Amino acid sequence: MTEAKEQSAPETKTAPHASSHAPHYRSDRPDNRGPRPERHDRFSRTRDAFRPRGENIRWGLAHIYSSYNNTIIHITDITGTETIAIGSGGQVVKAHRLESSPTAAMMAAKKAAEIAKDKGINGLHIRIRAPGGHNGPTAPGPGAQAAVRALSRMGIRIGIIEEVTPIPHGGCRKKGGKRGRRV
Repeated sequence: MTEAKEQSAPETKTAPHASSHAPHYRSDRPDNRGPRPERHDRFSRTRDAFRPRGENIRWGLAHIYSSYNNTIIHITDITGTETIAIGSGGQVVKAHRLESSPTAAMMAAKKAAEIAKDKGINGLHIRIRAPGGHNGPTAPGPGAQAAVRALSRMGIRIGIIEEVTPIPHGGCRKKGGKRGRRV
C-alpha cells in the first residue's frame, strides 16, 4: 500500500514563500524566482531604439557665447578647427540694446543652423560660455537657452550640452581696492 502512494504522487520542491497558484520558477536567482520577466514600459527602450534605422548623423560643435550685451553662435566641425557657420544677435537686430535678447538669439541660431544643415551637419554638441574670467559674470546671458531651443526646433539632433565658462582659480586680484566698491 505504501508503494502505490510513492508511485502515484511525485513530490516537487517549491520555494517556501511560493503559494500554490504561483508558477514554478528556476532557482538560479538568489530569491529562487528564476529569470526576470521582460519589461514593457517606456523606460526600458534605449535612446538608440527611438532613432530611425539607417540614419547617419554628422556631428558638429555649437559654441554659444552669451553675455549681457550679445549672443554669438559659432558652429564648427567636430574637432572645433573649421568654422561652418556664425550668427550673432548684432547681425539680426538693429537696436544695440536688443542684441542679447532671447529673440535675437533665436534668430541668430536659426540663421546659423540653416547654413550648417546645408553643409550636411544634422547633429550638434553644444558648449555654452559666459564671459567669466576674474571680473566677468559666470552666469550665461539671456540668449543661451533660447539659442539651444532654436537649434533643436530646426530639426538638429542635440547631443551633449556642457558649460565651458572660464573660471579663475585664484589668479588676478579683483578690482575695487582693499575696502571694495563704495556706493
